[in-house]
Amino acid sequence: MNHTPSAAAPERTQRRHPSGVSPHSPASFSRRSAAAVLVCWLLVVFDGYDLIVYGTVQSSLITDTGWGLSKATAGTVGSMAFVGMMIGAIFAGRMSDSWGRRRTIILCATVFSALTILCAFAPNAYAFGGLRLLAGIGLGGLVPSANALVAEMVPAKWRSTIATLMMSGVPIGGSIAALAGIPLIPAFGWPVMFLVAAVALLVVVPLGMRFLPETLPPAKPAEPVGFRSLLRAPHLGMSLLFAVATLVTLFAWYGLGTWLPNLMQLAGYNLGSALTFALALNLGAVVGSVATAWAGTRFGPVPTAIAAAAVAAVALAVLVAGPPVAVVYLMLVLAGVGTHGTQCLIIAAVASHYPAHLRGTALGWALGVGRIGAVAAPQAGGLLLVAGLGVNSNFLAFAGAAGVAAILLGVIGARIKNARTTPHDSTNTTSVGASNV
Repeated sequence: MNHTPSAAAPERTQRRHPSGVSPHSPASFSRRSAAAVLVCWLLVVFDGYDLIVYGTVQSSLITDTGWGLSKATAGTVGSMAFVGMMIGAIFAGRMSDSWGRRRTIILCATVFSALTILCAFAPNAYAFGGLRLLAGIGLGGLVPSANALVAEMVPAKWRSTIATLMMSGVPIGGSIAALAGIPLIPAFGWPVMFLVAAVALLVVVPLGMRFLPETLPPAKPAEPVGFRSLLRAPHLGMSLLFAVATLVTLFAWYGLGTWLPNLMQLAGYNLGSALTFALALNLGAVVGSVATAWAGTRFGPVPTAIAAAAVAAVALAVLVAGPPVAVVYLMLVLAGVGTHGTQCLIIAAVASHYPAHLRGTALGWALGVGRIGAVAAPQAGGLLLVAGLGVNSNFLAFAGAAGVAAILLGVIGARIKNARTTPHDSTNTTSVGASNV
């Protein structure tokens, strides 16, 4: 369908894109849309690999490099990628709303894969940490941009399901990192784990250039865009709640991802066994992505997220009791289901709650502020161990964070319920978004 741009509307909100994909939600799910979603998912897989790979090599960096890393300084190095992710998520989300989703996604993917490869050749901890910081900018920018693009390419009724399933790429990438580390680290040393990013740079990025459409979200001239709109009425309260809920959820998820192999080694397991525990956590997260995609569609993303966060809190608390090995595996699977499932559902809720011209900014805001939790978690884990509080102190801290997430999501759910029962002016975008979550 062709449009004639009106004098009142900017050209970018009216033109039909060369790919044939409209920035408005389509009525059907085309093959081209499916191909683009698949490419975004593959990029998220490598994003997940890159996030978890540090946890698989952390012990080797402490013992084998001669860099003089302690548990505390290793936690600091682990936090560098998350600092970069915080920067990348906030600014790339906003950039994707103005510069375009495709350009932002490809730029972010190229940055994180190229700089991850360079990590394999780092001569010291300072260079390694700096490279992880810069790679983190690309990592952090990819997820909100990819989710904003996918939300515009699928029918509205499938938006929550596809957003949740796409985020299964994070734990799948983490599972690949854990599986690859078991044979590769003893045979070739830790640097080989970072060379895997060459696949993303040489294969998946070109696929993105081929299959991802360029979209710019529709916005009326009178509608303010960016953070000035996101952080004032009617969006301010929900924006803060989503951001803090993301923060505590990511504290639990990335704290576990960074420290679990080392924690299990400190508990007496060898490296191979410790990595299989990390694999259980990530496989649980994969299961959680699928299970919460179904449950989120059936019951709504926010109610399902409350249940998922509560499951994670209970599972991590059980680990403190020192249960048998079989129970440890089960609790780690449930922790993966709960922590990652909660984050997937928060992303789905944010993508549905905000209007299209704020979607990338809102996702970037929630994930960017949330990365504060990801930055703090590696630091907190190391400091708790250095303080002599033991392995269980980490599990208690992560369990507490999951419990706080459940409470905050309960508040979000109550606000959404109130929005549904309170009359709103037809121009109030919050009431429109609330009906979808």
